[in-house]
Amino acid sequence: MEILLILVLLVAALFIFYYNRIITLENRVNNALSQVDVQLKRRNDLIPNLVSTVKGYAAHETGVFDRVTQARERMLSAGSIEEKSAASNQLTQALRSVFAIAEAYPDLKADANFRELQGQLEETENKIAYSRQFFNDTVLDFNNTVTTIPGMFVAQPLGKRAKPFFETDEATRQVPNVSF
Repeated sequence: MEILLILVLLVAALFIFYYNRIITLENRVNNALSQVDVQLKRRNDLIPNLVSTVKGYAAHETGVFDRVTQARERMLSAGSIEEKSAASNQLTQALRSVFAIAEAYPDLKADANFRELQGQLEETENKIAYSRQFFNDTVLDFNNTVTTIPGMFVAQPLGKRAKPFFETDEATRQVPNVSF
């Protein structure tokens, strides 16, 4: 009888431990996603200023500016992690095209406003990369807990499933091809 009581208490303690761990890790995932969102919003807020500055020098490159505007709108309306990831990748590609255009205009590269905006965007991109890495590390911890034994026996009844990573697609890793 005592052994049964000890076994029941041990199972209850294990359940409580994993329940608290899963909830804590899920809160960390939500916090990490919030940090990614903060940096993505910062980038989205900087883009209109950058585009208007570059437009003054390269007004005939309207296709690039349209792609930036469309990508920014997709980023603002993205809801899920997958949508945010895809929209962020499209926006990164579009911004690379803007910076490639800037290389062809020495006056633009010398413009103080453009240089400041470019510096802020580069800093923000670095923060986004760090935030994504932190988010993905946090998701990995959560996913490992809810998909391995014994955590999965606690997670499944609670409806906790593995979460998606914030991924970069192959096209985003490529250098843009811009011709004049």
